[in-house]
Amino acid sequence: MAPSIPTTPAAADFVGAAIAAIAAIIRDNDLKPGDRLPAEASLSASLHVSRTVVREALRSLAALRLIELGAGKRAAVAAIDDGAMALMFEHGVVTEQIDIRQIYDVRRTIEARTATLAALRRTEAEAQAILHHAKAMQAHFADPAAVMEHDLAFHLAIAKASRNPLFALILGAFRSIMRRTWPIGWKSRDDDAARQAMNALHVELAEAIVVGDPRSAARLMERHFDESIKTLSAAGII
Repeated sequence: MAPSIPTTPAAADFVGAAIAAIAAIIRDNDLKPGDRLPAEASLSASLHVSRTVVREALRSLAALRLIELGAGKRAAVAAIDDGAMALMFEHGVVTEQIDIRQIYDVRRTIEARTATLAALRRTEAEAQAILHHAKAMQAHFADPAAVMEHDLAFHLAIAKASRNPLFALILGAFRSIMRRTWPIGWKSRDDDAARQAMNALHVELAEAIVVGDPRSAARLMERHFDESIKTLSAAGII
């Protein structure tokens, strides 16, 4: 049975209450990604609110990437992704509630762990994908935009190989911010030799994961972030 929304003066925010009630429906009915929610009319009746309130609540949940809305279809439970978290991180940076140094501190902590776990848990296919992105950074050296995309994919592939989906969500949410800082870091390195050394470090890290050496993988990841933070600091970004 769907939880009803009280209509007393204390419950003025009907949309907010409807959001909470619909979330409870998902939880209480053990709905999974792809499962359909009741129709708008049914939700309106069971929650004792107008269809307009239900529609706004569903739109809010869709904006949070918790449900999916499709024309002519009932809302469905969404698979989690990094979209909502990415918006939060972007907002935090733009409004100066968090800064790039803090993001790199978090990434350094998380990614030392993902490198360790990837070396222990990766499949052969995942190991080869990680190595592929590292070597592609070297192969596309003359095209910084391509190097950046392989670099971002490299770190996300390691996070996925850690077998902890939370790591992949967090790192995926940082990608839009990294696309802004990465070109600055690339240009701020002293010369092409320094840029090639960075790419070579990625290959060395990938090889540590391929051979299943968690200590070396963690050490190399920490070294990578130490050097990146130093470069961005010299450029005045952090």
